[in-house]
Formats: sequence, structure tokens, C-alpha cells
Amino acid sequence: MGFVLHGFSSSNYYNKAKLALLLAGADFKEHVVYPSEVSADGSPLKKVPFLQTPQGTLCESQVIVDFVAQAYPQAGIYPADAFATAKVKELCTFLDVHMELVARRLHPEAMWGGKQSDGLKESTKKDLIKGIQGFKSLAQFAPYVAGDTVTAADFAAWAHLPLIRLVCKRIWGEDLLEAAGIDVRTYMAALAAHPAFVKVAADAKADGPAFAAYIKKMSAPPTPAVATGA
Repeated sequence: MGFVLHGFSSSNYYNKAKLALLLAGADFKEHVVYPSEVSADGSPLKKVPFLQTPQGTLCESQVIVDFVAQAYPQAGIYPADAFATAKVKELCTFLDVHMELVARRLHPEAMWGGKQSDGLKESTKKDLIKGIQGFKSLAQFAPYVAGDTVTAADFAAWAHLPLIRLVCKRIWGEDLLEAAGIDVRTYMAALAAHPAFVKVAADAKADGPAFAAYIKKMSAPPTPAVATGA
């Protein structure tokens, strides 16, 4: 069963899906594609990641993670118990929806050097603190997010927490995760013992220059058209 994962290694959502495939020991290849290069055939919203399977394509990172978990149940991406599985998915939702997407509102300034309103920053901080507090009440960090075993919740946490910290520091000059008592450094160190996380981290670092070049190209003013005759 061969798969092709489309996207790029600087994307945190791409890395969520990639971690699932690696942890499952799935047979897959990677195809580098940046957002402006994605066709609607692969992803209706032209977003990455999307996964090509023998049955067709799948988009949305959490959908891909869930598909891999069902295709490779022996990998233990979710616990065997139904309630424990739901608790892992609960953590994933907090990380994806109530934390990462909230922090993403400020990416234009935090990541790309734009300027956003003080009102947006204030409302985002309020919502992000609420999401972080909710997440902390659910997370175990024993040493992994859902307990003593790596699960799908760790794919999201590994991918999102460092970016959330970065946004916090660049916008407000403080780490809202650390202020809430979440020790991201110790948690990431625990994951560093797993080859899948080591590989994804190395690939993300290696992709940095290519992604930076892509961003520079996309932000450059268009080249004036040159008349070539009728």
C-alpha cells in the first residue's frame, strides 16, 4: 500500500500527517508542493497537506492522521479504548482549533513583518490564554501529552507548540505557554528520543531555505509585461 504525501516540510500541518505515516511505518513518498502550486484535484481548497492513496486523495491533516491510524492500528496512534481515543482527539482539537488557529491570526505580523491592530492582538491574546488554560487542564505530559505513550496528540503538540511560543514572544514579548506552567522544552526533549520526530525536525530545518525563497518569490512585485508584438 503506497502513499504520496504532498506538501512541504516547513508546514506544521504537513508534519502532523508525516509523523503519523512515519510512526506507522507506512510505505510513502513525499512530493514537495507549496500552496500556490496545489491544484483543486488534490485539495479542494488548494491547501497542504494532502495524501494520495490507491483509493483516491485525502486532505486535512487530522483526517490523514485518522486514516493512517485506522490503516495501521498496530501503530497505537490512538489507544484501543474508545473513551481514551476520544480524549486524545479532544487534545488534538484544542491544539489545532483553540490554540494554533488562534495564534495564526497574528502570523502576518509575527512571521511576515506586517502590522496588525492592537484590538486584534488583544482579542487574540484573550482567546489564546483561554485555549491554553483549557489544554493544560486536559494534558498529562507524563511525559507525553496524553500519558506515557506517543499518540496523535503529540503530532499536533510537536507541530504547534513551538510556533505558538514564537508568536507569543514576537507579539507580546512573553511566552504564554510558560506563563501557564507548560514546560515546552522538557516535553520536546522527551520526543527527541523518537526517530520519527528527529527525522521530521531535520527535514523541516533542511526545507527552511527553499521555503524562504518561495515566500520571497511570492511577495515580490510582479514583473511588468513586455510587449512582444501581435
